[in-house]
Amino acid sequence: MKKMRNTALAAALGAAAVAPVAGHAQTATPSAYVNAPLAAPVAPSRPHGHCGIFETCSSTKIGLGKGDFMIRLSAVGVLPEDRDSKVWLDGKALPGARIKTTNQVMPELTFEYFLTDNISLDLIATSTRHEVAGEGGALGGKTDVGSAWVLPPTITAAWHFRPHKRLNPYVGVGGTMMWFHNMNASGALGLTKLNSGFTGGPSINAGVDYQLVGNWFFNFDVKQMFVRMHAWAENGSETTKVRAHDSLDPTVVSAGIAYRF
Repeated sequence: MKKMRNTALAAALGAAAVAPVAGHAQTATPSAYVNAPLAAPVAPSRPHGHCGIFETCSSTKIGLGKGDFMIRLSAVGVLPEDRDSKVWLDGKALPGARIKTTNQVMPELTFEYFLTDNISLDLIATSTRHEVAGEGGALGGKTDVGSAWVLPPTITAAWHFRPHKRLNPYVGVGGTMMWFHNMNASGALGLTKLNSGFTGGPSINAGVDYQLVGNWFFNFDVKQMFVRMHAWAENGSETTKVRAHDSLDPTVVSAGIAYRF
């Protein structure tokens, strides 16, 4: 009996000695998970539909088509042709005399709206300053007449060959109205007053749009205008009067950047 009690006591003491070890083993295993390094955070995804102004995204419409509206800023060169000039002095024709007008480069603003995928209307707004001179015939060499600013609003209907394509060439027809303002006589030949009538005529053009990125486009355009100028100059007492007709017929070349809204 005594031997059995000793055996039971030894077993109890052994279990007590093993229990802390087991308990420690049970708590040690979960700690490995608690202390494990966390994974690097994942950057939040961009909201659906967002696209930067200088990005081409899946939502960006390729090319141009019905309903598109564009504003274009260009550098424009106005190159008068002076095809046919006639000059009169006090009502008498001066054989061989002609008018020459200088070229000019200025900024140009254009507004364009697409009525259909293929047809657009555009309006250009710019103003250029030109020097005017007379030469030949009784005038002899070059004689400075003066300077004038011209405002030639031009509206054009254009046919675009490749709607909804990055490269989209076009041709168009339209009309130009020319208003001459801030005219100043040079004082040559005693002439101190310079004036011109309001005039206009048809125009044709050809060009191309190319989509660069997002809604940004590059444009190159050439217009040929058919416009005559009627001008006259007088001295202060109006005793001397020079009158001139000139087929300006300017070629207008422009290149610029457009944004589609």
